[in-house]
Amino acid sequence: MTQANYSPRHVAIILDGNGRWAKKRNLPRLMGHRAGADNIRSVAKIFANYGVKYLTLYAFSTENWNRPKAEVAGLLNLLARRIGREAQVCHQENMKLIYLGRMNKLSQKLREKVEAAIELTKDNTGLTICLAFDYGGRDEIVRAVRRIISADVSSDKVDELVFSQYLYTSGIPNPDLIIRTGGEIRLSNFLLWQAAYSELYFTPVLWPDFGQEDIEEALSEYKRRERRFGSV
Repeated sequence: MTQANYSPRHVAIILDGNGRWAKKRNLPRLMGHRAGADNIRSVAKIFANYGVKYLTLYAFSTENWNRPKAEVAGLLNLLARRIGREAQVCHQENMKLIYLGRMNKLSQKLREKVEAAIELTKDNTGLTICLAFDYGGRDEIVRAVRRIISADVSSDKVDELVFSQYLYTSGIPNPDLIIRTGGEIRLSNFLLWQAAYSELYFTPVLWPDFGQEDIEEALSEYKRRERRFGSV
């Protein structure tokens, strides 16, 4: 058995509870999403200070397109308005921004903004922030299979290492710790391949309220875990 290090190398977070945060305050759901977006910058800095190297944020799933059209449009507009500004902040903080997920449903203008953010920060060496947007774990696996077939890779050459190279997360270590805010206890199609041996942590704290003390509690719990990776 291996005692978990105090600081996981890769933390992934399911950002849940924005809508309920707004409802508790009699605000429109989009105000909750804005509050959630506001929280990302401070949370990223806190994890960076704890030595975390990768932070993956599950912001919009492939299933979220089924939400009311007004809410979906609001989320897309929120990304469009924030991505450039947040990329500048990431660049100033030596953080790298990458994108996990599909881009084909995004408008050309929004794709260009996302690609510009990635290009601006690509050489930074601090915390890598992985934005999982229009992301789904099953969809990622299916797309990986299609890419392997398209690359004409011989079946006897396909193993776990080769397969992982065709995922969105190629080159990124699997998450040591997956946190879900908002009180739900499920992965909701998030990093299904990569989460095989991740430590899972669930908190009732709504994402816009998730801060320093909550992070410290999650990291303390992670430190108490014994990571066996299938061994005794």
